[in-house]
Amino acid sequence: MDRWLRMPGSAAGLRMSDPGAPEAMALSNGPVGIALYPVMWEVMMIAMMYPSSVPLFRMYYRTLEGVATAGRAARTGVFMGTYALVWALTGVAPPVVNALVPIAAIADQNSPLLLGGTLILLSGFQLSPYKHRCLRYCRTPLGFLFEYHRPGIRGAAETGFRFSVFCVGCCWALFAVMIVVGSMNIPWMAGITVVLSLERVVEWGDHLATGVGMAAGVGGGAAVLIAVL
Repeated sequence: MDRWLRMPGSAAGLRMSDPGAPEAMALSNGPVGIALYPVMWEVMMIAMMYPSSVPLFRMYYRTLEGVATAGRAARTGVFMGTYALVWALTGVAPPVVNALVPIAAIADQNSPLLLGGTLILLSGFQLSPYKHRCLRYCRTPLGFLFEYHRPGIRGAAETGFRFSVFCVGCCWALFAVMIVVGSMNIPWMAGITVVLSLERVVEWGDHLATGVGMAAGVGGGAAVLIAVL
């Protein structure tokens, strides 16, 4: 996977772990590549997001006591499937962004500036009230279900959609960093997965999110200064 590939518009070959490489490859392969990118993205999302979402899935299943076993399984499947579908659809964004802003070319020439700007964006979001509102729903499954649970199959889809929106809202800025540093860069992927999981499952997740935001602001500012001086 990390073999060297020639990308259109690139002066040199790119490895799959390089910034913008998977997105550039998807675009270079036309409609087929663009269609397959969300599939790859969904596999990554399952690996990164589902483990910390298991408590909510289990709690949702338990709230369906009194419903026949087949009905409980069907509603839980719809709930989880809707969650997965929304995350798959977010996989359309990276290739579109890369088509407008060639990440690989910019990173090759202005890597500190690109990374610094993205870290500053992450910092602003991590410290925002919206981040902490989304994080609250992600971290407290009972509170989320108490407020947003809806009956029936359609209700399961609506509940799954709302949960996925809160999850995307909670995590999108961290994924923006992952795309800039390389969406197939395993060390970065592992580090971001750890941060995402801890933010969403531990009691001190809000403090962690704030700490990550402050660190990202300092690191981003330093990277921008290095780039412009």
